[in-house]
Amino acid sequence: STGPNGEKASPASEVALTPDELAKVKAKHATAALVFHYGGNDWSNAQEAALKAQFAAEGVDVIAVTDAGFKPEKQVSDLETVLAKKPDIIVSIPVDPVATAAAYKAAADKGVKLVFMDNVPKGFTAGKDYVSSVSADNYGNGVAAAHLMAKALKGKGQIGLVFHAADFFVTRQRYDGFKKTIEEQYPDIKIVAEQGIGGPDFSGDAEKAAGAILTEHPRINAIWAVWDVPAEGVMAAARAAGREDLIVVNEDLGENVAIAMAKGEFIKGIASQRPYDQGVTEAKLAAYALIGKPAPAYVALPAAPITRDTLLESWKEIYHQPATDKILKSMK
Repeated sequence: STGPNGEKASPASEVALTPDELAKVKAKHATAALVFHYGGNDWSNAQEAALKAQFAAEGVDVIAVTDAGFKPEKQVSDLETVLAKKPDIIVSIPVDPVATAAAYKAAADKGVKLVFMDNVPKGFTAGKDYVSSVSADNYGNGVAAAHLMAKALKGKGQIGLVFHAADFFVTRQRYDGFKKTIEEQYPDIKIVAEQGIGGPDFSGDAEKAAGAILTEHPRINAIWAVWDVPAEGVMAAARAAGREDLIVVNEDLGENVAIAMAKGEFIKGIASQRPYDQGVTEAKLAAYALIGKPAPAYVALPAAPITRDTLLESWKEIYHQPATDKILKSMK
């Protein structure tokens, strides 16, 4: 996986602070704000928990957490509100790399250290405008999902894709990785339909998109969904169409798709990011900036391919806590 501007990926394992460096960071008594694209989902919750835990270990006070509801104009106003609190650090994921760029530039011009998750504003240069960006290897995530799909289909069948119709670096990478792998390595799997979704009601949009695919291609075997919330919509469409046999493979381990997988319903494979580990890495990179330690431009964490057999251990590995009661009950 390369970064938003084609940067070579550095492994997260190399991002570390010595005890001496940590002491220097603590002495700064710095403050940080977390500016999310949208909250309330397992990915954002894990990022937030990890950032707060690692910042606490660094003596950095988290003074604001915002949720833009996937609307660029809301994120711009969130950034303005946050800037008034004069944070030393902002960790953020831009909803739209173009529409939000000026607001992030205003923060950078004030000397705020910016660390990005997944997406980087248009025209920004690492080391100059921002510290670093941290992501899953999203191309690799798409590749992993393609192999999971092929395994679930035993190498042949018709599939549809529900993708993210937006200028969003990571979701485009997943789509590219998935599609290229299917087309180049699995000639007996045919992509017969594709539908883009724009949100912010990603589950509802995906339900409509998948419904249209199922109507047009009643014999379709499987649908790929770009992340877990759209996958919930795909499952709803399959239920409505009486297609309990539809195979769904998606990116990102959310609780609802994990419950479906545990029950043996629809979800046969998940290629996940590691949002908790990403959050820890972002907070460490912010610390680098506080003490003037040079940071890699782009850090990527490997994809985690998941099937029902590995679901419980994968949840623990990804979220740093045991699977929820709902998932455990569904495994029975």
